[in-house]
Amino acid sequence: MNEVIELLPKLIEATGDTLYMVSLSLIIGGIGGLLVGLVLYLTRRGNLYEQPVVSAVVNVIVNFFRPIPFIIFIAAVQPFSRFVVGVGIGPEAAIVALSLAATFGISRLVEQNLLTVSPGVVEAARSAGAGRFQIVWSVIVPEALGPLILGYTFAVVSLVDMSAVAGAIGAGGLGDFAIQYGYRQFNPAVTWAAVIVIVVIVQGLQFLGNWAARKTLRR
Repeated sequence: MNEVIELLPKLIEATGDTLYMVSLSLIIGGIGGLLVGLVLYLTRRGNLYEQPVVSAVVNVIVNFFRPIPFIIFIAAVQPFSRFVVGVGIGPEAAIVALSLAATFGISRLVEQNLLTVSPGVVEAARSAGAGRFQIVWSVIVPEALGPLILGYTFAVVSLVDMSAVAGAIGAGGLGDFAIQYGYRQFNPAVTWAAVIVIVVIVQGLQFLGNWAARKTLRR
């Protein structure tokens, strides 16, 4: 227990690094995932912007990158991270990898949730004279907002998990703290301190996501 108290400043710093990586990755990957997910949904056969070739190409790209285990993915994109932020390790490099992984993962969540929107609602909007762009942002996205919030909540929880994995290769954060000061020093109390902080973060994010989804679905 004394070791945990002595390492408390480093634990707080590691928590801040984790929140920094997750927050920035969620913003970048969340926007990217929304855009890619919209492309996947809208270019499907029978949809507003039907483009079978575009749909097939984007599906192949997403399906190629999405299944790669993150510990391998972050190593594979290290040259790209170095090109973008100038370094191959550390929180900034991890953010690049996290953002890319989030983009591919969230895009599928967006596509699946948009598919729950009733085609009748879209047809009604088209019959009323609404344009395609207007239908997307005024009808389809608002109709799927509740499920989308739950999907993004799932994604941000996954980002917390991936940020801990990134700590194994020098990205900082709670994963790095648990390995460096807990696992390598044979100190389970320190490891569990990091675990408890991660659990608290995840529970808080899940609560906020569920609350926001409930508020949206009641409208």
